[in-house]
Amino acid sequence: MPELSAYVPPPHTSQHWSLAKPGASGRGGIVASQSRAAAEAGVAVLEAGGNAADAAVAAAFALATAEPWNSGLGGIGFAIVHRPGAAPKVVDFGPVAPAGVDPAAYPLTGKWKQDLFAWPEVVGDVNIHGPLSFLIPSSVAGYDLLRTEFGTGMRLDALLGPAIALARRGLAQDWYTTLKVSASAKVLRLYEESARIYLPDGLPPNPPYQGKPGFLPQGALAETLTRLRDNGLRDFYEGALAADLVADFQAMGSVLGAADLAGCRAVVRDAMPIDWRGTHTIHTAGGLTAAPTMAAVVKEMARLPVSAGLGAEWYRGFARAMRGGYADRLAGLGAGEGAPGAAKETAETCTTHLTVCDGEGMMVSVTTTLLSSMGSRVVLPRTGVLMNNGMMWFDPTPGSANAIRPGARPLCNMSPVTVTRAGEDTNPILAGGASGGRRILASVMQMLAFQLDFGMGPETAAHTPRIDVSGPDSVTADRHLGEEVLDGLAQDGELEVVEHAVLPVNFACPNFIARNGDGTAEGITDVMSPWSAALAAGA
Repeated sequence: MPELSAYVPPPHTSQHWSLAKPGASGRGGIVASQSRAAAEAGVAVLEAGGNAADAAVAAAFALATAEPWNSGLGGIGFAIVHRPGAAPKVVDFGPVAPAGVDPAAYPLTGKWKQDLFAWPEVVGDVNIHGPLSFLIPSSVAGYDLLRTEFGTGMRLDALLGPAIALARRGLAQDWYTTLKVSASAKVLRLYEESARIYLPDGLPPNPPYQGKPGFLPQGALAETLTRLRDNGLRDFYEGALAADLVADFQAMGSVLGAADLAGCRAVVRDAMPIDWRGTHTIHTAGGLTAAPTMAAVVKEMARLPVSAGLGAEWYRGFARAMRGGYADRLAGLGAGEGAPGAAKETAETCTTHLTVCDGEGMMVSVTTTLLSSMGSRVVLPRTGVLMNNGMMWFDPTPGSANAIRPGARPLCNMSPVTVTRAGEDTNPILAGGASGGRRILASVMQMLAFQLDFGMGPETAAHTPRIDVSGPDSVTADRHLGEEVLDGLAQDGELEVVEHAVLPVNFACPNFIARNGDGTAEGITDVMSPWSAALAAGA
């Protein structure tokens, strides 16, 4: 009989089930999103005659109400647009600091954050939440340029119609909303309008014990979306809506001003190509995204043989390449040429990713964010806009390469991609990306390798266990990888074996769409994201 007085419990299991996420396929186009409601909005636009750019804009606006903790009107982002017969282009609406920001407003405590952040601690955490954490909100400008430069000319009442309807209905009050709001409740309660909307009776909203979940009103958001429909998207930056935004900024003590909004413009530029083993080209957003690190990792992975299959040696080689890439990234990347010090970056963000393909083969890959979950945790009362906390992207250490300064652009992790076969840069065959901060790169790289090197379709790739390498020192591995892979990874350094679960979020959340030679497309979203969905137009 075993001795049970010294019983040691096995590791706790949060999710004792086997999950599968359905993919989508068809000829009329696919929308893949972290929110099924947003994917439905995009599909409605495709079925009404819009193209992939139109559908991406509609879905992105829908995300502002359907998934408010990850993105919205107060956010920023990047998109890659790849039309058949044309070179891929980047729509850059990335983070920019206000002109009036004062680095002295972020004094250091002399301590380091011990929770989610890789920065020295700032007095009062004013770089993490509240009005001093705002960067210029550029998402609306990005969506405007995406539709005018690449869309079909579809009217705003059509593109914003789904988002307005969703905002009038409200945020779904189910268990996932409870989970997401609860995670930010401690800080949401500090800001009056945020607490009024998301903490009714002072507590996170709970779903009903039985029946269907209700819907949570979202302040003035529906009215703001309606004003954008009626007055045009530049109203957010130069009209009456901009005046309301500035009034709230000033009342709260933010340094964001009318000139910051009026000067906010997204830009179109060429995508940055990366050679993949001589067989494919990965088209990226370049610059201060994860793209330079991706290029270094891809170069290192080219030495990694794939003929032996997806086993322990491949995962070990990939982990080594990622650790080396992050060691270089965290040692010196930043926006300031010649600036002293090393650029570090936040360990966690809460982005969203959206991928769209239309029936003609145009592919659009959009990553957009408020940075942290619930961003700054500040909802502006006059407009219902939840603002970003992009100041957290900057290193608050004076003189560092990624330091806080007026008009600066920080290092960030977003990594939208499209893919072509080598020498066929005007014929996109794959598009995707992920949400999840520093975890994005490892997720995107593995999804690319699974599909390009090992011949998997998107759905199989999404269900294949992954590792995460978010820095130079350690590896996190899905426990389903198997003993041989886990033992091999453990030989090379610190290894944490975890569940791939809804929470804790141990891995990024990818979604991808592949276009086949016969004109059909296949799409998939993150298996563990309960709301995510890939949906086909005309299905």
